[in-house]
Amino acid sequence: MRKILFYMTLMLVGTQIQAQKDFQGMAVYESKTQAPKFEGMRGNRDITPEMQKSMEERMKKMLEKTFILNFDKSASIYKEEEKLETPGQQQGGFRVMFGSLTGGGGTFYKDVKAKSYTVDKEFMGKEFLVVDSLPKLNWKMEQETKQIGGYNCYKATAVKQASKTDFRNFRPKNNDDKKDEAKKTSGDTKTNFTDNFEIPKEIVVTAWYTPEIPVNQGPENYWGLPGLILEINDGTTTILCSKVVLNPKDRAEIKPSKKGKVISQKEYDETVIKKMEEFREMNRGRAGGPPPMGR
Repeated sequence: MRKILFYMTLMLVGTQIQAQKDFQGMAVYESKTQAPKFEGMRGNRDITPEMQKSMEERMKKMLEKTFILNFDKSASIYKEEEKLETPGQQQGGFRVMFGSLTGGGGTFYKDVKAKSYTVDKEFMGKEFLVVDSLPKLNWKMEQETKQIGGYNCYKATAVKQASKTDFRNFRPKNNDDKKDEAKKTSGDTKTNFTDNFEIPKEIVVTAWYTPEIPVNQGPENYWGLPGLILEINDGTTTILCSKVVLNPKDRAEIKPSKKGKVISQKEYDETVIKKMEEFREMNRGRAGGPPPMGR
């Protein structure tokens, strides 16, 4: 009798281990970023209100993205859902560059056990494979709760350093900053779209996670909470989960990409900043408006 119980226990434990090993889930996220307002920006004197509204609408659409997160107990892949482009829309190098600077493009692979990530990026016609350690956020557990898609979620907040290579971190300069800069550049009539923005040193992140899906995962490079992160907000960007499927019939292959030149996040950021400065100087004085976004 004891032997039977022993073997039954082994079988039960083995089944549970295999179930955990085979566990997989899929989550759909909708990402929206507040589009910058062009009204009142320096250098936009020749741009009519109709043109401003059109540019803001195009920018808004470009900042609305859908992502798919496939995850298991230890790793995940996060990728933008492919959409059919309207002919002639968002063409050229600006489309690729803008996508890279707003969280899109490439496959973001997270290994929470190894605490590392791999993401393939295309920037200015070159392919990079960024491999680095996952950023560790000091999450503060809050008392607030709410429901997202039927799941009970808990609030957590953290402060993180703002990335200088993520356009979503750009904040419009206030009037005092513009006046001070105008004094410094008095006599220089050349302006640039990016002169109207600044990047904060730090940003406050608010996350909503559910322990009902006990995986240490979330969208983009967010992780480190005792449950799947279903919503992230950093003040201008909100990433909200719209659908969760546990153990889907069609299982995804959760593996990192291997294409591109392998570099660290610091090296990639330095490359992007250098190219952006070159792009900025090249376009300085060209009507002062933002780069073209297609017809």
